[in-house]
Amino acid sequence: MISVAIDGPAAAGKSTVAKIVAKKLGFTYLDTGAMYRAFTWYCLEKGVDCENEAACVNLIPEVNIEMKPNNVVLCNGIDVTTAIRQPRVSGNVSYIASYKDIRLFLVEQQRNMAKNSSVIMDGRDIGTYVLPNAEIKIFQVATVETRAKRRYEENISKGIQCTYEEIEEDVRKRDRIDSGRAFAPLKPAEDSILLDTSHMGIEEVVNAIIKIITDKFPETRIYE
Repeated sequence: MISVAIDGPAAAGKSTVAKIVAKKLGFTYLDTGAMYRAFTWYCLEKGVDCENEAACVNLIPEVNIEMKPNNVVLCNGIDVTTAIRQPRVSGNVSYIASYKDIRLFLVEQQRNMAKNSSVIMDGRDIGTYVLPNAEIKIFQVATVETRAKRRYEENISKGIQCTYEEIEEDVRKRDRIDSGRAFAPLKPAEDSILLDTSHMGIEEVVNAIIKIITDKFPETRIYE
């Protein structure tokens, strides 16, 4: 079994390419960011201030997050796949992801999911903390402007109303929170491969990642 960790800042396109690569290689894709978003969604639904760490942590016993086929996300049995992509969740998820107790709670689930098959997992601290022994670690980056443009276009395509300026501000804020948190901050693992996708299309990024994997594991089969 092969574990691939893809880390990087918000809106770097990690999830988009990870899903495609996983499908092409027959790996299991685990969207860790969606798990933090689901927890954030639950906090907001309960009327809890996401900047109040103690109040958010107190909700842990109430939260059950499930990752289903076709990237469906359930929180306490409710399909939140679309809801967790709304701006109100995006604007608060980095607070939730910075809280140690919540990270420990979700990381345990993520590690258990990765035990039984070859996986591609993307997030902020997969290579440094969640799967430190992953065979392949990639740190995927892009400029703030590129990432904001991608997220803005993604939201518009999904019917999520927003402005480019709002998205850029959110991306910059999330970068500050993710890189500055005390527990498991966003940073590249020492043995990670840096992949700057600022001037790359989705297909180019997918091919680059597949090449990294197949160069190390030539026996890996590609399913078209």
